Formats: sequence, structure tokens, C-alpha cells
Amino acid sequence: MWGFLNVNKPSGMTSHDVVASVRRGLGIKKVGHAGTLDPMASGVLLLCVGAATRLSEYVTQTTKRYQGRVHLGATTDTYDADGMVRQERDASAIRREDVERALAAFRGDIEQVPPMYSAIKQEGRKLYKLARAGQTVEREARPVTIQHLEIVDWSPPQVTLDVVCSAGTYIRSLAYDLGEALGVGAYLAGLARVASGSFTIDNAITLDTLLSAESWQPYLIPVQTALAGWPVVHLDEVGVEDIRHGRMVIDEAAAGDKLALAFAPDGDFVAVIKAETGKWQPEKVFLPENLS
Repeated sequence: MWGFLNVNKPSGMTSHDVVASVRRGLGIKKVGHAGTLDPMASGVLLLCVGAATRLSEYVTQTTKRYQGRVHLGATTDTYDADGMVRQERDASAIRREDVERALAAFRGDIEQVPPMYSAIKQEGRKLYKLARAGQTVEREARPVTIQHLEIVDWSPPQVTLDVVCSAGTYIRSLAYDLGEALGVGAYLAGLARVASGSFTIDNAITLDTLLSAESWQPYLIPVQTALAGWPVVHLDEVGVEDIRHGRMVIDEAAAGDKLALAFAPDGDFVAVIKAETGKWQPEKVFLPENLS
């Protein structure tokens, strides 16, 4: 039994807490998560079970959708409501149209500085560990893409944003940067991830429901669903043996620099393969005895 679980993470738990609860509660030894959510945040947390942990890098890099509630008029050290207030300013003059104008600068391909309280490593040490030690270091801006950014609720001093963005985007940094652009400061007061790739909050299972289910296996999501949109290659028996032994498979349809999912004639998942001109090369091979 292996695959993915789309869990609706409750606010107040770390992503690691959810993984530990599933390991302990369901008796599954090998569980990981694909895309961390902050403790304050709720919503879609994709868990990788068994051999699917080897595919986490592919599902992590998908587009995300969030609804973030931004509080105007104050900043915190963590850029969210869990942090200590560092500065307060009067935001009573800010109007919805002011926020709408300011949002224009954050759409598209932008450079974003990650918060100090993040798991990004700098010179071998995680930023949040440096922050807890009272250190603040310069962080390099990183390219991110915000495909969609709109106001869905205006209840001053709070504004709720609907954000569709690339993996690696910090909504906390977006809240902070928006506050600076408006000249009044801001922090993230609440966050829900409503989609991660093809996984949505509507299809997510609550942690309590998962842990109390008579059987958790029906909630497993197969690889072809998790990586919907990837090319699928059906190998013959010779091709299966070649891929499993690290050999390439000749195929005129293999072109470009794309990845695909390879399946055996009986429907078993065989490997992630990479296209080169006229051939498929094995990237990650999954032997039947290791699919657990």
C-alpha cells in the first residue's frame, strides 16, 4: 500500500506533528509530507506514504492556492500572528482601493525576500534557528511567481487575499511587503491552503476522520492522480526489464526534456523516466518488492 493522502491540516499543528500522528495512529512506518505548512496555517497538506516518499519532490513543486488574512497597521518578528509585535502604525486611512493599487506590484514574476523565521538554510544553518538566537542576517531575494492576487474580503484593518502562486512563495512575506508598500506595516493573521497542484481542500480529509477511519487505504491517492497531467508511457515486458535494470528504452515519441510515468502491461508503476531525443532514460525506478 503506497500513495498519497490529502489531509486538511488543522491550525495549531506543525506539518511534522501531522506526519507523526499518522505514523503513530495508523501504524505506517514510512510517511512524509510534500510542502510544509506553518503551524498557524490550515488546509491542504499532502502526505506521501511508503514508496511515494520518493516522489515528494515532484508534487512539492506544484502551484499553490491560498487564502490569507492580512492585518494592517502592525508588524511582527515572524511576519504572522504567532510572533511578537515589533511596530504599530495607524492604518485607519487605508482604503480598499489603496490596497488594490498596491497589489499590482506583486503580480507576475517578482523577487521575494524570505522571512527570518523560515526553514531556509544560510551557510548551513536554518534561518529560524538564527532568529531564535537573536540574529538577523541578510537574505537573498528569490524569484517567485504570483499568478493571481485579489481581495476577497475587506474588513479593515484586515483584508483577505486569494493567492495563486508558485511553490516556495511565502505568504507571510507577501503580507509584510504589502504593509510596507502601504506605509503602515502588516502581518499575516490567518492562512489556509486551499489547493496544492491538483489537490483541493474540497477533497481533503480531516486528520480526525483519517485517524478514526476503519480503514485508511481507501483514502490513498495513486501516483497517476497525484501527478495528473504528466505524460504516461506504457512499456512492454522488454521495456520494463530494460528500465528496471537502468537501461534506456528507444521511443521516437520521446522528445524534449520532459518527465513521464512508466507503467508495465499489468498496470504496475515502474518508474519516473526522462525523455531524451528518441529514448527514455530511467530517473527513479520502483521495483515491485519496494512498493510499500
